[in-house]
Amino acid sequence: MVGVCLTFDNGPEPAVTPGVLDVLARRRVTATFFLVGAKLRDPAARACAERAKAEGHAIGNHTLTHGAPLGTRSAAEAVAEIAETDALLGALQGPDRLFRPNGGGGRLGPHLLNRAAADHLIAHRHTVLLWNAVPRDFADPEGWVATAHGMLRDVRGTVVLVLHDLPNGAMRQLDRFLGEAEQAGAVFGAAPPDDCVPLRRGVPAEGFAQYVSD
Repeated sequence: MVGVCLTFDNGPEPAVTPGVLDVLARRRVTATFFLVGAKLRDPAARACAERAKAEGHAIGNHTLTHGAPLGTRSAAEAVAEIAETDALLGALQGPDRLFRPNGGGGRLGPHLLNRAAADHLIAHRHTVLLWNAVPRDFADPEGWVATAHGMLRDVRGTVVLVLHDLPNGAMRQLDRFLGEAEQAGAVFGAAPPDDCVPLRRGVPAEGFAQYVSD
C-alpha cells in the first residue's frame, strides 16, 4: 500500500479543470491545485479555483507566469512572481500559504529559488511543497499513466505526484489512472513526506538551502 499526495499544477483551465474536479468528486479524492496567478484574471478560470476550494481541495501559489525558474531571475522579478500571485489568490489560500516553484520539467535543485524569493517565503510564512514523482503528462498525454504507475511502485514512502490540468488531453486518462491505482492499493489523500516540504509556515527544514541559488 502506498500513500499518494495528489497535486495538479499550471491551472486553472476552464476547459479542463471542471472535468478534473468531476472525476475527483466521483472518486472522493482530494488534491492540491497549484495555480498560475495570471490565469486567475480570467473570471472563468477563477470560478474553477473557487469551485476547487469549495469542494475541499487545497489551493497553492505556482508563480504569476510560470516563466523561467525563480532561481534564475532577478530578486525583484522573483518576489513579484510570488507576491502578485498571493494577491490574486486572496481568500483562496489556506493558513499554510502553499507555494510550489516551477522546476522546468520537474527538476529539483538550486534553480528553484533565489535568495530574495526564499527570504520572502520565510517572511510571509509560506509552506513550500515540492515533489518526488512527475510522470510528465504535459509531454506524454497518452503514456503518462503507465509512467505514473511505475512511480507509485518505485518511490519509497509517500508519493507526491504532480499532474497538470492543461488542455492537452492528458486528463482524459485521470479517471482510469485513479481507478487502477486504487485497485493496486494506492491510498490518496496522504500527507506529503517531510523531504518534500523544505519550508513549513516560514520555518526552513535542514535541506531548504539546496533549493536556493547563491
